[in-house]
Amino acid sequence: MSAFSTRLSAVSEGVRIAIDAVRSNKVRAGLTILGIAVGVFVVVAISAAVHGINESVAKDFASTGPTTFFVSRYPISFENCDGSENTCKWLRNPPIRGGEVEALRRLPTIEAVGERLDWGAKVAYRNNQLSSTSVEGYSAEWTLISAPEVYPGRAFTQSEARTGARVVVISTLMAERLFADSDPIGKMITMNDVPFEVIGVFKDNSSFLSGGERPKAVVPITALIRHIGARESNVGLAVKPRESLNTTLARDLAIDDVTATLRGLRGARPAEESSFAIITQDKLFETYNKIFGMFFLVMIALSGVGLIVGGVGVVAIMMISVTERTREIGVRKALGATKATILWQFLVEAATLTGIGGAIGLFVGWVGSVLIRNFTPINASIPPLAVVAALGASCITGILFGMLPASRAARLDPVEALRYE
Repeated sequence: MSAFSTRLSAVSEGVRIAIDAVRSNKVRAGLTILGIAVGVFVVVAISAAVHGINESVAKDFASTGPTTFFVSRYPISFENCDGSENTCKWLRNPPIRGGEVEALRRLPTIEAVGERLDWGAKVAYRNNQLSSTSVEGYSAEWTLISAPEVYPGRAFTQSEARTGARVVVISTLMAERLFADSDPIGKMITMNDVPFEVIGVFKDNSSFLSGGERPKAVVPITALIRHIGARESNVGLAVKPRESLNTTLARDLAIDDVTATLRGLRGARPAEESSFAIITQDKLFETYNKIFGMFFLVMIALSGVGLIVGGVGVVAIMMISVTERTREIGVRKALGATKATILWQFLVEAATLTGIGGAIGLFVGWVGSVLIRNFTPINASIPPLAVVAALGASCITGILFGMLPASRAARLDPVEALRYE
């Protein structure tokens, strides 16, 4: 018999013994498997959620273009802020005005500057009402920067945006909830009791971080301020640089021009901080990674607790197994089994025990990812690497925690083991 066949026979025997141990020690084995399964479930479920969030965020950024950056009155900050101007200096920043926007649009490095303002309103069509619905106001550059898929219908024109026409483009989800199967184009809906004509329906591809898919309406920003009462002080800008072979250089030049123009219009001295924030997609990714970095630490801690609980169970059940099979070990050693053979058998048994827990945790994690995908805005999916990591971690846990009882079994004296009662 070849060495490979011998090793394969030892593996199959170890797996069989592990399954027998599960059957004969259901409570102890069950607790061990449960601990491992919980640890693996946490890893798989959270990996699936984070994987779905990553794909959603990447798609969200891709829709605005890799070089698009944002100008905001407020920066992205994790500093302590109690709501006063002493700790939140950016509260003193003035709002972005129309004259500043027009000045930016004239810059040679800029292709488009889109204004955006988020608000909420009560939307209704006949007897169908949606309370606290998201209403977004955009300038006519909306289609140049975000490139929405509008069908049926159309987006609002430059003239409609400039005059604040009461026209609205609604998301597919809002169209379903307000109009069911009927055609919404040309119909009048009310937002805060103000009538607006539906001119188009767009597919909302918002990421989880921006709220996911929900009923949403897009109107000209002037109409949002004039007819629905939104505050102009919260307007933000999306700036799209002119195309260039070197996209990074084009973005950096555009950022320099925007910064210099706004600082000049606001009379900022060289030593003064800017009274506005330039937010690039790199900055957004950095913020995103900070948030989910803590999320990953919590995930690792939770899964680690489960694996340790399972590992302690492995030590207990394997120690009992060694004690119960002392005479068997003595017989095998008397027939020529080496320490390595005994050690290998018990390690395979331990890894099989934790592997069963890993497989159960993987299955439950898959079920969890399906539920997350169907009942939340997160398009959760399990990355292949998470499957390998989950099963690998469970088997490694079995080997590490099974090393002590396996070593004890391998060191047994065959004569003493044969005499054991």
